Amino acid sequence: MSNRILKASLFLIISGILFSGCVSTKKFTALQEDYNSLNSRYQTVVSQHQNTQIELAASQARVKSLEELLRQERANNASLKKSLASLQATLDKSITQNTQGNINISKLVDEINASNRYIQHLVNAKNKSDSLNIILINNLTRSLSRDELKDVDIKVLKGVVYISLSDNMLYKSGSYEISERAGEVLRKIAKIILDYKDYDVLVEGNTDNVPIHRPNIRNNWDLSALRASSVVQALQNDYGVDPKRLTAGGRGEYNPVADNDTEEGRTRNRRTEIIITPKLDQFMELIEQAPKNEESSVTNG
Repeated sequence: MSNRILKASLFLIISGILFSGCVSTKKFTALQEDYNSLNSRYQTVVSQHQNTQIELAASQARVKSLEELLRQERANNASLKKSLASLQATLDKSITQNTQGNINISKLVDEINASNRYIQHLVNAKNKSDSLNIILINNLTRSLSRDELKDVDIKVLKGVVYISLSDNMLYKSGSYEISERAGEVLRKIAKIILDYKDYDVLVEGNTDNVPIHRPNIRNNWDLSALRASSVVQALQNDYGVDPKRLTAGGRGEYNPVADNDTEEGRTRNRRTEIIITPKLDQFMELIEQAPKNEESSVTNG
């Protein structure tokens, strides 16, 4: 029932009382109870509507990530089809040669079986890759609020997690010091890193092409490296990430993702990327089992 229908129902009940003249106490009481019941239902519907709006916004953020994943996997499918076509061409060539002369039938059957096994291997590997990407995206996005997602861009490409954080969210203005606002997001990212303790973590700082003028910072190379170092030290000192897993690097202004000729482009280029890379053996193991401990301990500094 919509808000308008409920309001109209309330109005009709009251109007009925006004225009029907005097009513008995018992009838008035019954009408009052009907009114209270309808009003309670109306308040419940309003509350449910508000909750639905919040859930819709969170779902839209997840849909955006999954749409990007779908686009990537369509590209992977095209590559797989190309491999299958090459195998089919090899098989067709073998069959043609067999009709022309002295190909051992047994050897041809072995080649066909080997091709089929390789095709099945490709299909299985792709399915496992899909599962891994979905697990990683869900584990990352489910702990971030809508406001946090505005400043965080998360992608999974071939099992590697790329988390891009805007400098407005991470650092104090014109500085490489971590802001208080960034603490909660870094805590959640640290939880993922701690859950998958065999993954290596590379933190890369990036800037726009506007020269910086600070007494202790010579140029954008310095700024990008210092910002990456600040994030690495926060992950180590505040959240207990093993420093042996961490690498800090600065790429200055030389790894842009947008045009530096516009303010919007420069804003996108000023970012820090946290790249979480699995080793090959853990890459497949993660698909079989998500982290057992959903509440990994993260020490706040």
